[in-house]
Amino acid sequence: MADEPNWDDIFGDQPEENKPKSARAAASHGTEPTGASSTHTPAGEQPMTRREAREAHESRNSRRSQNSVAVESDPSAPPPPRRKRRLWLIIGLPILLLILAGAAVSAFAWINYEEKIREVLGWELTNDFEGSGNGEEIVVTVNSGDIGSDIARSLHDAGVTMSFTAFYNLLLAQENDPAFYPGNYALQGEMSAQSALDALLDPANKVTDRLLITEGTTLPDALEIISETTGIALADVQSASEDLAHFGLPAEAISLEGYLFPATYELDGDQDPYVVLDLMVNTMYEKLDAAGVAVEDRYRILTMAALVQREAGPNTDDFYKISRVFYNRLDQGILLQSDATVAYGTGNLHTVWTTDSERADASNPYNTYANPGLPVGPIGLPGELAIDAAINPAAGDWLFFVPINLATGETVFSTNVDDHEAAAQRLRDWCAESEENGSYC
Repeated sequence: MADEPNWDDIFGDQPEENKPKSARAAASHGTEPTGASSTHTPAGEQPMTRREAREAHESRNSRRSQNSVAVESDPSAPPPPRRKRRLWLIIGLPILLLILAGAAVSAFAWINYEEKIREVLGWELTNDFEGSGNGEEIVVTVNSGDIGSDIARSLHDAGVTMSFTAFYNLLLAQENDPAFYPGNYALQGEMSAQSALDALLDPANKVTDRLLITEGTTLPDALEIISETTGIALADVQSASEDLAHFGLPAEAISLEGYLFPATYELDGDQDPYVVLDLMVNTMYEKLDAAGVAVEDRYRILTMAALVQREAGPNTDDFYKISRVFYNRLDQGILLQSDATVAYGTGNLHTVWTTDSERADASNPYNTYANPGLPVGPIGLPGELAIDAAINPAAGDWLFFVPINLATGETVFSTNVDDHEAAAQRLRDWCAESEENGSYC
């Protein structure tokens, strides 16, 4: 057993309170502490100085500390969990981020370039649904004068068929051109092109208990749909519509155009033409009253609303911006120059494209290229959104607008002629890109 150091040699004549407890205890009992080693100098050796004794004592304490660390750092013990987490973060996290980045890039490429990817890989791109539909009823309107491309576009836009091409190519493959009759037809969502064609040709799918008139429908088409739905002779419906005094129209009104509210009406089968038309006109007046339109302002608001309805696409914000464009031009004494009004006046109700000679014809009272101000009346049946836009146009200084994609309704608004002409060229280019695009033009 090692000897305890001689505390008196180490601390000398220092006061008792400055000595360690063990030294004071040993001195008080006149003995050395049990288990302590002595620093008595062996025979033949020189006694250590106080400094040497302190250094020797500190050296022993240092060795004890090193031994303790060695025990705690036993290599057989498992590494602390924190080190494992750090290792995972260093190695696993970058791998995870690479995987997520790769997935994001792949998803972006598939969404935006699916057709090209399929072409490169040789995967056939399907353009047609399978089966007779998903059970969700969709009512599709066939207007008088609609041709195959019009119907193919209507079916695709409504969500009945997967693509314009699937139905249109099917029509081209028929030995005899199918005969489509005006009216509303109850179809389903996600039908194959063949199922949709069969459903349109089946009279059992014609809707006769509900009258559906969609926003933007023109009066002649609306009267035909009323006749086809109710079974009332078209001549009788047209004759009733010309009795303007019966419907209490504004003095400026030259026809019932614009005054039939587009909506779905439940029918009981006992209507005569006046009953049906009264229902639609009175509904329009109720909507105008609810919107705060004074009786004396009905003509002006409906004329503007119908113009906005005809010119606007499916983007709802554009209704208010288009309304602002027309109001800005009116305020600045600039001709409205709406092709939609010119086309309506020529009787071309299903297009907004016009010729130079048509735009120069001032005898057309709807020609806003040659005649100042609003056209002489509405050019279609506006819905609630268009009416609200005519009342509350957006704030802005635009003087021009042109749609550059008639399928999505994407529209460019401009404040100067150069920007407007550049956008108009984009529309012409879009129309020429494909037969499907051309069906909108």
